[in-house]
Amino acid sequence: MPHDHRLALSGLHCGSCVKRTRAALEALDPKAHIDIDVEHLVMHTDHSLDEVIRTVESAGFQATPTQDTPHHQLVLEGLHCGGCVKRTRTALEALDPQAQIDIDTDHLSITTHRSRDDVINAVEAAGYRAIPVGEKPASVSESESESESESESESESESDNAAPAEADRPAGSNEAIELQLSGITCAGCVRTIQNALDHVDGVNEAQVNFATRSARVSGSAPTSDLIKAVERAGYGAEVIESIEQGEARRGELEQQSYRHKIRDTWLALVPGAALMLSMFFHHPQLEGGERWFWFVIGLGVLGIMLTAGRGFYDAAFKAVRHRMANMDLLVAIGATTAWLYSMFVALLPDTVPEAARSLYFEAPLMIIGLISLGQAIETRSRGRTSKALSQLVSLRASTARVIRGDQDVDVAIDDVAQGDLVRLRPGERVPVDGEVVEGSSHIDESMLTGEPQAVARTVGDQVSAGTLNTRGTLTLRATRIGGDTSLSRIIEQVRQAQGSRPPISRLADRVASIFVPAVMIIAVITALIWFNLGPEPRLTHMLVTATSVLIIACPCALGLATPISTMIGIGRAASAGILIRHGESLQRIGELTALVVDKTGTLTEGKPRVTDSIWQNEDHDRALALLAGLERGSEHPLASAVLAWCDEQQAETVEVKDFEAISGRGVTATGPNGEQLALGNAELMKTQGVPLNERQETISAWENQARSVLHFAIDGRLVALLAVQDPLRGDARAAIERLHARQLRVVMLTGDAEPTARAIAHEAGIDEVHAGLLPEDKQAHIERLRREGYVVGMAGDGINDAPALAAADVGFAMGAGSDVAIESAGAALMRDSLHGISDAIDLSRATIKNIKQNLWGAFAYNTLGIPIAAGLLYPLTGTLLSPMVSALAMAASSVTVVTNANRLRHFTPERITRPDSDSSTAEVTS
Repeated sequence: MPHDHRLALSGLHCGSCVKRTRAALEALDPKAHIDIDVEHLVMHTDHSLDEVIRTVESAGFQATPTQDTPHHQLVLEGLHCGGCVKRTRTALEALDPQAQIDIDTDHLSITTHRSRDDVINAVEAAGYRAIPVGEKPASVSESESESESESESESESESDNAAPAEADRPAGSNEAIELQLSGITCAGCVRTIQNALDHVDGVNEAQVNFATRSARVSGSAPTSDLIKAVERAGYGAEVIESIEQGEARRGELEQQSYRHKIRDTWLALVPGAALMLSMFFHHPQLEGGERWFWFVIGLGVLGIMLTAGRGFYDAAFKAVRHRMANMDLLVAIGATTAWLYSMFVALLPDTVPEAARSLYFEAPLMIIGLISLGQAIETRSRGRTSKALSQLVSLRASTARVIRGDQDVDVAIDDVAQGDLVRLRPGERVPVDGEVVEGSSHIDESMLTGEPQAVARTVGDQVSAGTLNTRGTLTLRATRIGGDTSLSRIIEQVRQAQGSRPPISRLADRVASIFVPAVMIIAVITALIWFNLGPEPRLTHMLVTATSVLIIACPCALGLATPISTMIGIGRAASAGILIRHGESLQRIGELTALVVDKTGTLTEGKPRVTDSIWQNEDHDRALALLAGLERGSEHPLASAVLAWCDEQQAETVEVKDFEAISGRGVTATGPNGEQLALGNAELMKTQGVPLNERQETISAWENQARSVLHFAIDGRLVALLAVQDPLRGDARAAIERLHARQLRVVMLTGDAEPTARAIAHEAGIDEVHAGLLPEDKQAHIERLRREGYVVGMAGDGINDAPALAAADVGFAMGAGSDVAIESAGAALMRDSLHGISDAIDLSRATIKNIKQNLWGAFAYNTLGIPIAAGLLYPLTGTLLSPMVSALAMAASSVTVVTNANRLRHFTPERITRPDSDSSTAEVTS
C-alpha cells in the first residue's frame, strides 16, 4: 500500500542536486509522486522509508524522517480557478514558508509545524473555506449546505462577470491585481481614475493604461475598495482573474464599443448630412409657421444628441462632477453651444442681427457623428495593437494528456500537478514546462525564441510550455505548471511591460494635464476677440470660432502617443524572443553606446568539455574519485564538463565535506580522510600555496588555444591539469559586427585567464578585454564606463553576473541564464544569441522614433489647428473653419496616431551581412 514519506534533506545546494536526487528516486519507483526541493522530500510510494533513505544517500546526500511534522488534509470550498489556488497558496506560504503544500480547487494537503486551526484561518483570510477531511462544519446542516449551494449557483448564473465576494483580495496581501476598465474615452479619464486609485488606502502604486483600458494596482488594498473607487469616479471596473479572461474581456468590450460607435455614427450623420444638404436648396425663413418647423427640428436634433452623443455627455458630466476637464467636455460644450444658438435664433429671431440669423442644427449632429466615426476606427485599429500578447496567450494549452496508471487521461490544465507524467504526440503544443523522460523529437520553439529552426529534444532535455512538438511522441515529467511555466512568466512580463511608460512619456503627461483647461481658456478669449473686434456678423463669427476651437483640440492624440507605441513595440520584441521588462529599459536600450559581455555562456556555447588532462605520479583512481566528489557540489558550467569527463573515465565518487565555492576562483573541500582538495584557476592555487612553475609551459599553450585551465591540488600539491574548451558560438562574430555597426563599444569581462580570454576575443572580433575578474570587478568596470559617459548594457547568464547586470543601465540576461540573472536584468533574450541585443536596439530605436513621431504630430496638429480654428487665416481667406471640419480633423488625429503606431507591428530588425557572405544584400531577421 502506498505511503507518504516525509524527509528532511541535507547536502543539497542547487537544482543539479535536486535533479540528481529525483533521478535516483525515480529509478527506485518510476510511478512515485515526488515533491522535492533542497531541504524537503515528500514521496508517495510503495517502497519502505529505509529504501527511500538509502536511495537518497546513494545520490550523495542525507535524509532524515520528519514524521513529527504535522500533516493536514483539508477539503476546500469557494475556489473556482487557478487564480483562487494561487491566492490560497500565497497565504499558506506566508503562514509557513517551509511548508510542503499540495493544493487544487477542492483539496489541500499540507505538511507544516503550524496547527490545523492556523492553516484553516489562513485559508479563510484568503477568502475561502477549509474543512478537515471527514468532518462537516458544525454550524451548517446538509440542508443548509444544499441551500447555500443552490444560492451560489443562482447568483453565478445571474452575473457571469461579477467576482465572487470570497474572491476579494484580503487586506495585507501585496499581490498586484489587474482591473479591466470601462467608460474611458480620453486621457482625462485616465487621470481621473489614476487619482481615484491613488487615494485608496493601501495602494502602493497604480498604473492606468489608456491603450488597453486597464489598471494594474499593487499594495494591500482590498479589491472591493479599488472597484468602488473606480465606480465612484464614474467608470466601470472588474477584476481580471486570468490572462485569458482579461484578453477575452478586453476584446469583448472593444467589440461592444465599436458597435455602439458605429450605431452613433449612423444615427447622427444621416440626419446631419440631410440637414446640411437641405441648406444648399433652402435658406431657413424664420417667420410664420416655418419658424415653428425649425423649432421642432431643433427638438429632434436634441433627441439625437442625447442618444447618439450620450457617451460624450455622460463623460462630460463625470468630469464636471470631479472638477476635471476632458475631451468629452470640449465636445459637449461645442455641440451644445451650436444647438443653443440655433434654438435661440429659431425662437427669437428678431433679437439677433439679420446677418447672424443662421441655424446650425446640422453642426452638433455632424460633430457627434464624425467624432464617433473616428473613435470607431480608432477602436478597431487599437484592437490590433495587442496581437503579440494575444498570440502568446493562444499558445497556452487548455488540457493535457496525463498518464494515470496504465491509461492516458485528458485533464484540464489546472489539474496537472508537478511531477505528473504527460504524453505529447506529434503536432501538439507542450502544455507545461517539463523534462523529457521518454522518446525523442524536434520542438519548434520559434514562438518563444524567434528562432525558426526546430531543435532536437531527447531524454533529459527540458521543454517549455507553448512550444510545438513536430515529430515523435514524448513523455514529459511536469516540472513547472500553471503560472510558473516559462510561457506564463513571459506573458506576465509582457503585460506588465506594456503597461509601463518610458521616460519620454513624461512630457506628454505634463502637457495633457493642462491641455483641456488651456483650450477652454483659448476658446473664451477667441470668442471675446471676435465679439469685440471682429467684423459682422459678430455673433456668428464668435460662435463658429469658439466652437471650432473646442472641437478641433484633441488630448486623445497626446494620450495615445506613448502607450500605444510602447505596447506594440514591447509586443513586437516579445514575438522576436526579446522580453523587455519595463518602459524605461525600452527607451534606454536604444541609447546604448557600450556593451559589456561575459564570456562563458554568452560569447561561447556554454557547453564546455574537457579536451586534455595531465596527471602527476599519484594514485590516479583515488585522485579521480576525489575530483568527481569535489565537483558534485559545484554548479559552475565547467563543473558539468568535469563531471561528464569523470563519468567517461568511469570514476567512482567519494563523499567530501566542508565544500566551499569561492566566487571567481574555484572550489575547495575536505576529502573523507582529511585531504585538503582545491580545484580552480591559478589565483586559487596561489592562495592555496600550490606551485605551478613546472607546468607553466603547458598552461600557456592551452590558454593560447582558448582553453580554460583547471588546476587540481590535494594537500597543497598539484595533482592534475585539465584543459576545458567552450567553443565560440557560431553566430558570435556576426553578432559583434552588428553591434559595431550600431556604434557600440564592445568590452569582454571574464574571470578566465587572460590568454584564454584574448584568444576568444580575437576570434569574436572584440578589441577590449579584461580577464581574471571577480563579480565585483565586473561591476566596477561597468561603473567606470558609466563615469566615462557611456550608456552601458551588460549581457550575462550566470548568478555571478547578477551584480553587473544590475549595475548596468540595461542588463540583458541570456536565454539559458539563471533566474537570478533574469530578475536582475532589464531585458531577457529567449535565444542564446547576441543577435538579440542588436534586434532589441533596433526595436527600441524604432519604437522611440515612433513615439516621437506621434508626439510631434499631436503637438503640431494642435499648434496649427487651434489658431486656424480661431480664425487666424480669416484675413487671407475671408472664411472660417467650420465646426464640422474641426470634428473631422479631431477624429483624424487619433486615428493617425494609432495607424502610425501599428506600423511597428511590421518592423523587422536589419541583419548586417558579413563581408565573406556570398550575398551582397542585407538579411532580415524574422
